[in-house]
Amino acid sequence: MASSDESRPSASRVGVMLAVAAYLLWGVLPGYFLALAPANAFEVVAARILWSLIFCAVLLTVMHAWGAFWAVMRSRRARWTFALAGALIYVNWQTYVLATLTGHIVEGALGYFINPLVTILLGVFVLHERLRPVQWGAVGIGAAAVVVLTVEVGQLPWISLILAFSFGVYGLIKNRVGRNVDAVTGLTVETLWLTPVAVAILAIVQVFGGGLTFGTAGWGHAVLMMSLGVVTAIPLLLFAGAARRVSLVTVGLTQYLAPILQFLFGVFVMGESMSVARWVGFSLVWLSLLIISVDVVRRSRH
Repeated sequence: MASSDESRPSASRVGVMLAVAAYLLWGVLPGYFLALAPANAFEVVAARILWSLIFCAVLLTVMHAWGAFWAVMRSRRARWTFALAGALIYVNWQTYVLATLTGHIVEGALGYFINPLVTILLGVFVLHERLRPVQWGAVGIGAAAVVVLTVEVGQLPWISLILAFSFGVYGLIKNRVGRNVDAVTGLTVETLWLTPVAVAILAIVQVFGGGLTFGTAGWGHAVLMMSLGVVTAIPLLLFAGAARRVSLVTVGLTQYLAPILQFLFGVFVMGESMSVARWVGFSLVWLSLLIISVDVVRRSRH
């Protein structure tokens, strides 16, 4: 029987591998969404909601975990809180898929780069946390990056800000209320709330948007659309497994893998332009994230 000292490093290695796998999968999502053409962004997100719900229902059945689902549904507070979480994740998903399919992958990646800064601000204004000077400095550098990018484009980077704030508030809600709810149950409740929205969107696309592509663009396209549930749920399960095995510091540091891959894909595969001002703005964001990461690691060691 392995000792606790031997099992801890093994669990940590597994946890890191799970976290890396989760963020790698999230990092290649732009390529997956582009492969769903000719489906538009609204059909893609509606299909993602419905197939995620179906896949989660299968998982709950296989794992005999319907009890957790019904416990959430019986709690009025939990039920409506997950409804709010579902609304936020819908805004996040729809914005990101629209950005991907309209040639704004790099701006989408920026949203997930600045998400940790938004999380810090939410901690200050919502949870009344006190920041250390180093953290304020990092937030200030991030704000300067937004100013540079705003001047360069001529308007606020709305895609990035919507992604960062929607996911930041979503994470805050899940952290405060969903601590005792596993990832599959939470996603099931959220997508259940969004199902009427998804059905309405599909009806609108069918009637006013030129028709649905599912079933009309070949069997390969149909399989990709049906796999949206798996593509959505698997990274969440990997992430949940990682969070149980390694520290939040480790999980937090690996989160940058996803936007890095998205950024590289947007610039070097899709050929999105990067002006000098844009490079400066991104560099400032990366500097602020470096400062935060070094500070977190240093304090965790103490």
